[in-house]
Amino acid sequence: MKIPGEPDQNYIISAEFIPATGDLLIRQLNRKQNCSKLFICKTETGNSRMINEEKDEAWVNVQYTADPHSIYFVNDFVWLDEGRSILWISEKSGWRQLYKISLEDGSETQITKGDYDVIDFESVDQAGGNVYFTASPDNATQKYLYRTMLNGRGEPELLSPAILKGTHEYSVSPGGKFASHTFSNHFTRPSEEYISLPDHKPLNEKESIIARLDSLKIISSTEFFKVTTCDSIEMDGWMVKPENFDKGKKYPVVFYVYTEPGGATVTDTYGVGENREYIGDMAEDGYIYISLDNRGTPVPKGRAWRKSAYKQIGRINIHDQALAAKEILKWDFIDPERVAVWGWSGGGTATLNLMLQYPEIYKTGIAIAAVGNLLTYDNIYQERYLGLPQEDIEPYTKGSPVTYAKNLEGNLLYIHGTGDDNVHYQNAEMLLNELIKFNKQFQFMPYPNRTHGISEGEGTREHLKTLFTNYLKKYCPPGPK
Repeated sequence: MKIPGEPDQNYIISAEFIPATGDLLIRQLNRKQNCSKLFICKTETGNSRMINEEKDEAWVNVQYTADPHSIYFVNDFVWLDEGRSILWISEKSGWRQLYKISLEDGSETQITKGDYDVIDFESVDQAGGNVYFTASPDNATQKYLYRTMLNGRGEPELLSPAILKGTHEYSVSPGGKFASHTFSNHFTRPSEEYISLPDHKPLNEKESIIARLDSLKIISSTEFFKVTTCDSIEMDGWMVKPENFDKGKKYPVVFYVYTEPGGATVTDTYGVGENREYIGDMAEDGYIYISLDNRGTPVPKGRAWRKSAYKQIGRINIHDQALAAKEILKWDFIDPERVAVWGWSGGGTATLNLMLQYPEIYKTGIAIAAVGNLLTYDNIYQERYLGLPQEDIEPYTKGSPVTYAKNLEGNLLYIHGTGDDNVHYQNAEMLLNELIKFNKQFQFMPYPNRTHGISEGEGTREHLKTLFTNYLKKYCPPGPK
């Protein structure tokens, strides 16, 4: 196929035969990932014709799903009108919305409209002229099923039961007549049912989620809250307070962070607020446990929220987290001398940056499988959010923990698998060398030949959890004062 552009500066991210014609529909994304082009290619000649082009000052999103793990490319065209049109998702209006693109003339029809984000596309009922999608216009921590008309003339109709406040997941059958439906929130265990659509009725009333709701509920101490920084940035968060909490006393606080465009931590789902690396019960032991979603995280708050992180990863996310922590430290029951932070992968990177950029706030940190130097991570991810290092190195250097190693003051435990297949071990040694150069004392635990999840080998998980728990208790002692 004769596709314009230099092959080494462009990705072919999707290529499928068009059902209506047998020609190829090819999607090209430039290396900077800020320009997407759709080409129809004649299979007999290889000649191509561009029918759609979309640009973004930051990056162009290319998935139909907001799944944090869908940062890689897949063939996912959704065919409409017997293959003469496709479904399209774009943020060009300022919100993540659904469109229909004609393959005959490239014309667009905007299907969803309004100041809200489509979280995930679910299915199309072409016979009925409807599309199913998830959204949550009023609460960025939750998710609900909606449908609207494919012609763009209808208003979105909420289908998820109003009584079930929380997070809904669906797997909708082709044609959109049936679905498996899973629901949970922070005080309701996940439960599944099979439903018909669009009436959202359970196929078996006795086995419906609503019929079993009382038996699914648990006692949860997780609280959701909002905090506004001095920059007027409002962030969602959750908090788990200690058992027998006494607001007249001061408690240590542990922040769990991720902070990157790859995922959110503040979701109204079952198990949120748990720390699976901690042996025991943090609330019972006397810790306050908190997590916050900063700007740049993939939550349904609009394009500006998500793409403010462009060329700012390692800075804007860290800035937001630190300023939110400053507001939280004003609470009377927080002990400012016992402030810890931890995270894994991108969260480990955030932990390092928070410890090194804001040492006056964070006294103890546990960073696992962290990126110490952003130049060592994979190009498809970093170049999307930071641009090309050959053109502008500053976003990489100013966002990297190695740049701030000389600032370490608190207690740092750095954990990494030497066989990490995602965050390669070399970047860990780059950070170690910087810390050593400035005579910064820290603790480091390499797990020989373990990959990114650090799970291989007999006793590994128990060893890591024990190390994590003992270090936290030693340097950020639990309990009220």
